[in-house]
Amino acid sequence: MKELKILNAKIPDFETDTWEVADILIDHGTILKVGTVDEDTLETIDAEGKIASPGFIDIHAHENALHGDAHDFFTAACEVRMGVTTKVGGNCGDSYNRLEDFCGRVNSQGSPTNYMMFVGQNSLREHAGAGDRYKPSTQAQLDQMKRELAACRKYGPVGLSCGFEYAPGVTTDETVELLSALEEPGYLTSVHFRADGPDSVASIEELVEIQRRSGYGMQMSHIGSCSAVGYMRQALTCIEEARGAGVDITCDCYPYTAFCTGIGTAVFDEASFEKWDYSDLMVTAGPYKGQRCDKALFEKLRAEDPDLYVAAFVMNELEVELAYQAPYVMVGSDCGFTDGGGHPRGAGTFPRVLGRMVREKGVLTMMDALRKMTVLPADRLNLKTKGEIREGFDADIVIFDENAIADCATYEQPTLPPDGISYVILGGQIAVKDKTMVNGTLGRFIPYQNS
Repeated sequence: MKELKILNAKIPDFETDTWEVADILIDHGTILKVGTVDEDTLETIDAEGKIASPGFIDIHAHENALHGDAHDFFTAACEVRMGVTTKVGGNCGDSYNRLEDFCGRVNSQGSPTNYMMFVGQNSLREHAGAGDRYKPSTQAQLDQMKRELAACRKYGPVGLSCGFEYAPGVTTDETVELLSALEEPGYLTSVHFRADGPDSVASIEELVEIQRRSGYGMQMSHIGSCSAVGYMRQALTCIEEARGAGVDITCDCYPYTAFCTGIGTAVFDEASFEKWDYSDLMVTAGPYKGQRCDKALFEKLRAEDPDLYVAAFVMNELEVELAYQAPYVMVGSDCGFTDGGGHPRGAGTFPRVLGRMVREKGVLTMMDALRKMTVLPADRLNLKTKGEIREGFDADIVIFDENAIADCATYEQPTLPPDGISYVILGGQIAVKDKTMVNGTLGRFIPYQNS
């Protein structure tokens, strides 16, 4: 007897841009049939009136540092409840765990979601003794970084991630030389831009140069926080001109008007307050949680608790929506929680796009929004059996009510699960049912296939 069937589901067909109402037969983690399923199964889900989408793929996420306790996969547990079945960590230049350790832990004990990982350039710099974020690495340090990156290849990283805004001393030349350690074609480079606002176009031009010189596909991180401050049209024009000239560059974005990062990072160096006010920053955790900063509170927290996350309300929603309308922009959460504090994007990104941007505002069609969450990132990541509901594909599926799906997470309560998601199925087994995680160990590490 087969394991699971889903009846009467509304299924997107991304090739024809149409919907089909059909049943889905699943066994041993694989979709065996899409059509009419008469077979008896161990478990049956009636999805009448609901969409069965491929599991959401979060192409820009973050992982928690592993300490061997219940918090190791806290962020992933929040993400799976919003429909994410595969997430890509190690972004923005930061790898919170060595790749071999993380890969081994996920494969031996499981996790709430599948994981893929970038190797962070800034973490490599720290390992090599180049921890001063304002200074370039020496050649000896760079050589050590190259050796470590090359050694990571055996574990299947997606490529190299960079966080230029966090480490202003990193140069374009250093990055291109470091990428050469990957040796083979087909990897990706994920980059958190060097500067936002009026410098966003120049930042994008640097990414274009890195792509051309390295040959690796460029995944620009969270274009909203870079350019949705009055410069989105110029940024998109720059990207489209580069793409038209053959540059392999795509982007991701989250559907909020505040970014979130550590108060002690270079993002909040003194010059940033030529663009922003201290009151734009809201504390996300600790005794001052929910409080807006003034200069005194900012300086106190930056000195005493530099890892504390603050949300910066500096972006324009109409420009975020404009980014999402570009066909090469995918959905990414860019979130990691610390001590339960952080940004609601880690629990609300995907439902917010489907609820607010699709149903409430009509910025995207449901088909286009799901495409940006499933088949587009699957193609970008060379996941040949994910991203679509098709026979022979992996049984990673989200069942939701398109009339009810909505994000519930707020800046005050950033980890609240969304409304409207009935089931999240990972590898053919139920991971989440009605906001409750049923099994948090179904995820595995997925080595990236660079060819």
